[in-house]
Amino acid sequence: MKKIILSTIIFFNFLYSAQVEELNWPRGESFLTFLDKYKISQKLYFDLEKEDKELCSEITADRTYYLYTEDDGSLNQVLIPVSEDIQLHVYKDSNNEYKFQTLPINYTEQTQTVAIQITESVSHDIQKATGDVTLAAVLKSLFQDSDVNFRKMQKGDFIALKYSQKSYLGKALGMPDLTAAMVQISGKPFYRFKNEKDDKYYDEKGVGFTKSYFFQMPVTYQRISSVFTNKRWHPVLKRFRAHLGTDFAAPTGRNIYAAADGRIEFLGVKGGYGNVIIINHGNGYKTLYAHQKGFAKGMRQGSTVKKGTHIGYVGNTGLSSGPHLHLGLYRNGNAIDPMTVITKPKIDGLDGKDKATFLANTKNIIQKFDSEMQNENRTTPNKFERISDRSDINIL
Repeated sequence: MKKIILSTIIFFNFLYSAQVEELNWPRGESFLTFLDKYKISQKLYFDLEKEDKELCSEITADRTYYLYTEDDGSLNQVLIPVSEDIQLHVYKDSNNEYKFQTLPINYTEQTQTVAIQITESVSHDIQKATGDVTLAAVLKSLFQDSDVNFRKMQKGDFIALKYSQKSYLGKALGMPDLTAAMVQISGKPFYRFKNEKDDKYYDEKGVGFTKSYFFQMPVTYQRISSVFTNKRWHPVLKRFRAHLGTDFAAPTGRNIYAAADGRIEFLGVKGGYGNVIIINHGNGYKTLYAHQKGFAKGMRQGSTVKKGTHIGYVGNTGLSSGPHLHLGLYRNGNAIDPMTVITKPKIDGLDGKDKATFLANTKNIIQKFDSEMQNENRTTPNKFERISDRSDINIL
């Protein structure tokens, strides 16, 4: 159990510091059982608006959260991240009443360019240079459908990376965003560049190769009743709101279909989401189908499904204001807008103005990579811990 110092401003304008435990959310724990543990009335939860109740269902096992308790063991306040951008805050106000709010996570983000000469192995050398155990896996996934064979790399070959990393309390927050990569094998370079406009990867000539993840619409719906919002300040309510999915209003009993091929990772009740199926589609993608009336015949945890397989029925289970399907889409554990994937057209290559802009940016990155490889005093990237052993960290 680790300790940190937490300083945060509560809305009743009282600034204080406290000794806080940095803990991992226990498996099997829900927001309601957490309230029960600290003898907090569940009315706090049931009085929340629909979007906030759903956010409470986004808490995942082993996620780091920050807990401050009084000397008698009662809760003073807790911060529970539910995404890279938003966290739940339960605190005791000046009247000793418990309040709930959502707060943004004030992370920092740094972009770094680094050239790494191979001395032992790709994974070892990347981790030694960057301190990040995940970058090698991300890099290898970019080249998995290509002729690049990392086992043929020799001592003296290079890897060059341009990536962004969010950090919070001195620790890496979420996966690194690898925007450009070069792998040199026997002196021959192979490139991958992320095009921010469509979030796909291309080679240095603008030729696309990224395996496309096209998710079909999982339900025939009447309207979209609530869109995806990652972090938004509501000017009237004077608070942050978030909705980590898309809600499709549809009659009770309407069929729900798998949006893509995958394996059922979870089937059961999940807090305010009610009856839920979570499908793992591989390569970091998962979909969540919430508030179902019931599951289709033959659906089992661990079974595989094809795109378009009938998996359940629209319902109103959990804490729902009416029959609808809440569809969540997650990439590497982070919620993203499902409609950006469902509606995105397939692009095999760039052309026109988009290609010209892409090639100009690519040329600059290649020059930067070459400069870093030739520089004996290569850039040393900032390293972020993924498991903190630090103390006395100030959160402002």
